[in-house]
Amino acid sequence: MDWLQALILGVVQGLTEYLPVSSSGHLTIGSQLFGVDGEANLAFNIAVHVATVLSTCCILWKDIVWIFKDLFQFKWNEGTRYTVNILVSMIPIAIVGVFFKDKVELIFNTETSEKIFGNPLFLVGCFLMVTAALLVFSNFARERRRDRISPWHAFVIGISQAIAVMPGLSRSGSTIATGLLLGNKKERMAQFSFLMVIPPILGEALLDAKDLFSGEAASAGTQAIGTFPLLVGFMAAFVVGCLACKWMLNIVKKGDLIWFAIYCAMVSLLVITLPYFF
Repeated sequence: MDWLQALILGVVQGLTEYLPVSSSGHLTIGSQLFGVDGEANLAFNIAVHVATVLSTCCILWKDIVWIFKDLFQFKWNEGTRYTVNILVSMIPIAIVGVFFKDKVELIFNTETSEKIFGNPLFLVGCFLMVTAALLVFSNFARERRRDRISPWHAFVIGISQAIAVMPGLSRSGSTIATGLLLGNKKERMAQFSFLMVIPPILGEALLDAKDLFSGEAASAGTQAIGTFPLLVGFMAAFVVGCLACKWMLNIVKKGDLIWFAIYCAMVSLLVITLPYFF
């Protein structure tokens, strides 16, 4: 992977991690176009995902400080309640990550898709269409006047996050759409969606780092990308992630998700049909 490919894939990761269009799906598409297996490159994956976590912390630092201030009061308050909801939302993704991560990656990797469907991006296209459908439904969801997200809603939203490990199914799109369909306020769902994803992304990065520094994975990872492209990808994902996070918070408040549904549907049709004509 050269620095220009790392730059483009870093921009793609930073942008699509927050916009409801699936970062994993777009990274897979970009990797196929460049002939670079960006998803399998553990070093690059760790760098860009950590970069997007840092961008979330930069944009939502006031909310993070508020949560920790309340936590260190060591009593039941809003910050403690919010933390419990985040922990509850992590249960489904933790189960998938610990027990089914390897199986999911095997079933939904590009080689399997190509072997079964003759198109390495077929499954990505299918799940992008599912993302589009979710966004359409959520766009017409009626908002109820709930001041806070309940633990039960946090768990259901966590289930949608766990299902979104499938490439093409947007993590932010799934969690925000699920929360809106449950009747939660738009501004609260955008904030919760971006904060709840921080622990799982860091956990996934730690698991990837463990693979990177063990056995053959370490050798493959260091050979696949140099230090400079890695830094370029990291900075691109961080800067673009900051902009995308702030932009998405405003978009969700206005309820303009329908345009992302149209975009996902168009990309879905392209990646499903075009390979059969070329």
